Amino acid sequence: MKNYTIHFLPHEKKIQIPEGETLIRAAIEAGVHINASCGGEGVCGKCRVIIESGMVDGGISERLSDEDLEKGYRLACQSVVQEDITVRVPVESTVDASVLNVKSTPRQTARIQQMDLNDLKQQGLFVPPVEKKFLELPQPTVEDNLPDVTRLVSYLKLQHDEHHLMVSLPVIRNIPDILRKEDFNITATLERPVHEGRKTDIIHIQPGDTTARNYAIAVDIGTTTIYGQLIDLFSGEILSENGDFNAQISFGEDVISRIVYAEKPGGLEKLQQVVVGTINKIINKIVRRAGVDKDDISAITLAGNTTMTQLLLKVNPRYIRRSPYVPAATLYPPVKAVNLGIELNEHVSALVYPAVSSYVGGDIVAGVMGSGMYLTEKLTLFLDIGTNAEIVVGNREWFACAACSAGPAFEGGGIEFGMRASKGAIEDFSMDPETLEPMNICIGNVRPKGICGSGLIIIVATFFEMKIINNLGKFDRDLETPRIRQKDGIYEYVLAWKDETQIDRDIVLTEVDIQNLIRAKGAIYSGCITLLEEVGLSVKDLEHIILAGGFGSYIDLERAMVIGLLPEIDPGKITYIGNGSLMGAKMSTLSNHIRRNVAEVTINMTNFELSETASFMDNYVAALFLPHTDIEQFPKLKERMKN
Repeated sequence: MKNYTIHFLPHEKKIQIPEGETLIRAAIEAGVHINASCGGEGVCGKCRVIIESGMVDGGISERLSDEDLEKGYRLACQSVVQEDITVRVPVESTVDASVLNVKSTPRQTARIQQMDLNDLKQQGLFVPPVEKKFLELPQPTVEDNLPDVTRLVSYLKLQHDEHHLMVSLPVIRNIPDILRKEDFNITATLERPVHEGRKTDIIHIQPGDTTARNYAIAVDIGTTTIYGQLIDLFSGEILSENGDFNAQISFGEDVISRIVYAEKPGGLEKLQQVVVGTINKIINKIVRRAGVDKDDISAITLAGNTTMTQLLLKVNPRYIRRSPYVPAATLYPPVKAVNLGIELNEHVSALVYPAVSSYVGGDIVAGVMGSGMYLTEKLTLFLDIGTNAEIVVGNREWFACAACSAGPAFEGGGIEFGMRASKGAIEDFSMDPETLEPMNICIGNVRPKGICGSGLIIIVATFFEMKIINNLGKFDRDLETPRIRQKDGIYEYVLAWKDETQIDRDIVLTEVDIQNLIRAKGAIYSGCITLLEEVGLSVKDLEHIILAGGFGSYIDLERAMVIGLLPEIDPGKITYIGNGSLMGAKMSTLSNHIRRNVAEVTINMTNFELSETASFMDNYVAALFLPHTDIEQFPKLKERMKN
C-alpha cells in the first residue's frame, strides 16, 4: 500500500498516511484541529478545507456551493487521499496554529509485535507436537507373519528411528483394514509427549501418503467471543480463521453471572453444551472455508480464563467466586476432543491451557507464552485490559501476577452513551481550544451513536489537558459554551447535537461517566503499582510493556498516560500483541517446546490476591484522580501542563 504526504497549511505540518485514508483522520494524526461533530458522515459541513495542490477523491457535498468547489473547497471527512496534497485549513474550520502547537499531543498507539513462525524457526522451536510419518511396509507372508501392530511399530523404529511407542486402541481396531487399502503404504500420526522420556503415541493411521496434510486448531474461549484458527502443521501457516459470540452470553454477560447459572440444576451441563456448540460452529466454518478433511486434523489447543475453562470441561466453578477464591485445578491433562463434545475425529487430543488462579487464567498464560515474554531478559509488564484487568510482571527468571476488577467502562458499560467499538462509535476526538467545539471521528465515518472505550480515553484526556475538567473530573462551570450544561443536577458536555447523530438525541459525556472511567483506570493503574511494589520494584524499573486484548490496539498511549491508565514510560517500549490467548494456543500447536515449557512457567507464576493485599486500597484511592494524586509519577505530563 502506498503512503502519501499531506501538507497542512497554515500549520506547516506534514504527515504521511496510507492511500485511501480520509483527510479528517490525517488531521487527527497530525494534531491539526478541524471542526467536525457529525462523526465523519458529511452532514454538519463544518470540516471545510481547501485543496491547494493535488487531488482527492470525494469531498463534494450539497453543503458546498459551486463557487466553493471552484475555489477548491472540500469536506475533509469525505475527502479520500489518492496522492500527495497540500491542504489549507480555513479560519472558520480551525484556530491559530500556534495555539494548537501548544495544546496538541502526538497520537501514538502501541506498535504491533508478535512472536511468529519465523521466530520459532530461528530459535529451533518449530517442532509440532503432532507429526506424520509415511511408511512403506512389506506385506506379510507365511515366512513374515508379524502381527499388524508389531509390523507398524517395528518399521517406525527401523525407518524413522522412533522408539518408546504406544499404540492406541482405536488404531488397533482400524489397522487391519487400513494397512491393506494401499498395499501396506500408510501414514502414521504420532503425538509427542508433553514431557520428555514418556512414550510417543501412535494416534492415527491413514492409507497412502498424507504427510503434507496435517492440521491443528487453536481456539480462544473468551467470555464474550470465541475465535478459532486452522493451522497447517507442515508449513506453519494459518489457513483460515473465524470468530463468533460465545453463546453463553445468553446466560449472563460476565463470569460471575455464569457461575451463578452453573449452580442451578442442569446449569453446568447447559453452559458446557452451548460453549461447545459455538466452538463446533467455528470449527466447521474454518474447515469448510479451507477445504480441509477433518480426518487430517490432528490436534486442538484451547485457552480461556479460569471460569471459561472449567465450564468447557464441565468442572463446577462455584468456588471461584467465593473466598478464598480457589479453582478446581490449574493444570489439566490432555483429553480426547470428542469426550468434550467437540466434533473432531476420535484420535484428536484437546490440550487446555493451564491457569494460575481463579482470576488469572489460561488466556493470560497463553499470552505470556505466545508473546515470548517467558523468554525475555527484560523486565516486562504484561497487561490485558477488559472488564477484568490481568497483570503479569517479570522475565524469563520469574513471574508475579494479579487480577483486578476494572468494571465495564472500557467496553461501554456504565457510560450513558457508551458502546462497544463498532460502526458509529466515537473513537477519536479533538477540540478547538478557543471555541470548545468538538471534532468527533466515528468508526465507519458515519454519524455518531455512542462512545467506545478508546474514544472515551481520548475525550477525557483532552478535557483534562485543556482544563475543561479538573483532576476530580468536574467541569469548569465558568466556561462560556453551550456545550457544557447542567441537566438533572449533573454537568455534561454535548459531543454532538441530536440532528447530527443517528439516535435523534444529544450525545453527551457526563461527570458521572467520567467518574466511572476514573474508577476503572484507577483499578488498573493501582493494580500495576501494587504488583510492582510487592516484588520490590517500581515503574522506573520497567523495560517493556505488553498490551493484549482487542482494546489494546486502539489505545492512544499518550492519552492513556494523561488520565493515569498506563504508567508513564517511553511509548516506544510498549508493544501490542492482539489476542494473546489465541496466539499462545496457536504457538502450542506449532511447538512442542512451548507445550513443555508452559507447565513450568505456570508453576513459577506467583499470584497476588489484590483484595487481600493491604497496599492495594491505598494505591487505588490515590489513583482516583487525573492522572493521580502524586503528579510526580507523571513527570512529562506535569511539565506539559506547566507549560
